[in-house]
Amino acid sequence: MALFGNKNKTPLGIYIHVPFCRSKCQYCDFYSLTTREDKVLDAYQNAVCAHIRETGPLAPDYVVDTIYFGGGTPTFFGADGMAAILNTIRKSFKVSHSAEITFEANPDSVSDRLLRRLRSEGFNRVSLGIQCDDDEILKKLGRPHNYAQAVAAVDRIRRYGFKNLSVDLMYGLPGQSLQAWEKTLQNVLKLRPEHISCYGLKVEEGTPLYEYREFCNLADDDTQADMYLSAIDILRQHGYRQYEISNFCRKGNVSRHNLKYWNGDPYLGFGPNASSDFGGSRFTIVRDLKKYIDGIRHGGQVLEEVQEIAPRERAGEHLMMRLRTASGIDPKVYERRYLLPFAPLETYLEECKERGLATKTYDGRWHLTPNGFLVSNSIISDLLLIQEQN
Repeated sequence: MALFGNKNKTPLGIYIHVPFCRSKCQYCDFYSLTTREDKVLDAYQNAVCAHIRETGPLAPDYVVDTIYFGGGTPTFFGADGMAAILNTIRKSFKVSHSAEITFEANPDSVSDRLLRRLRSEGFNRVSLGIQCDDDEILKKLGRPHNYAQAVAAVDRIRRYGFKNLSVDLMYGLPGQSLQAWEKTLQNVLKLRPEHISCYGLKVEEGTPLYEYREFCNLADDDTQADMYLSAIDILRQHGYRQYEISNFCRKGNVSRHNLKYWNGDPYLGFGPNASSDFGGSRFTIVRDLKKYIDGIRHGGQVLEEVQEIAPRERAGEHLMMRLRTASGIDPKVYERRYLLPFAPLETYLEECKERGLATKTYDGRWHLTPNGFLVSNSIISDLLLIQEQN
């Protein structure tokens, strides 16, 4: 069905980075602040809305079909501010009536008032950061909630009519065994979310957790691998299809917004440290709230990095992102789009197939197996090197 009567418009995603949290988690390296000052929140909202109004006229041939409020914790920022930003998007861009509109939330920040307001404004998907069902581990991570709050939050989300719920889980946590991880999965499955994201803990330099990583009984690589493979098996048994390395869903509930990243589709980001891929270029906004607000307010520079993507680099990104997905890569599409031979890559993928790391479907597509996903960085690195040589 044509959107707004124009079937030629290109779908576009919009990402809003809300850089505010109640507290900073021990493992988090995303750009976020723990302020609750009204003047700061208001200045951020005004800057984002002004930025959206300036940008909308630059995309007359696009229709927005996904909007994603991430962070940070958007629900800590509040329903009124989120609604104001969403309405500014609607006034500045052409937005599909069937757009997927997601907000991230922590269980402690989900209130009746917030859910009622956001549902009435048209938000239709929730991404809830549960992470774990063990309160002691949650405390070690610096999470601002317990598991009982997560269960209560899911009940509230359902009561206010949200039928598309995603939950984020993490494995390889301090003191977490394989059995404890499997128990987390079984408990979360009782909540019947439409979508589950499972991420292995990565200890990033510069985070509090990095400073005491040697003393908190983290899972080794082999244990993390066992946890990952166990998640794939358990979730498959319960009707969840793995469609990307870390993402699983019931039929019809893929994250349409995240698919844009994996498919190389255009998206625009607003807010400090947000990234965009639009008009053949990739650009990132400065990782500093004050500089972002001042830049928008006074017409200054807000971009930290701008990069025009050459066709060969796009080909490498296509290869890398498509092999993150369960549907994999189509050699014919690759060759037609980038005018590069796929045969050298196929030779290497045949070797991966012999080692149980890749498989080829009846229609000629290549994709990685669960064991291949575990070493995907190495496989993709080798493929990119082969691509450079041909």
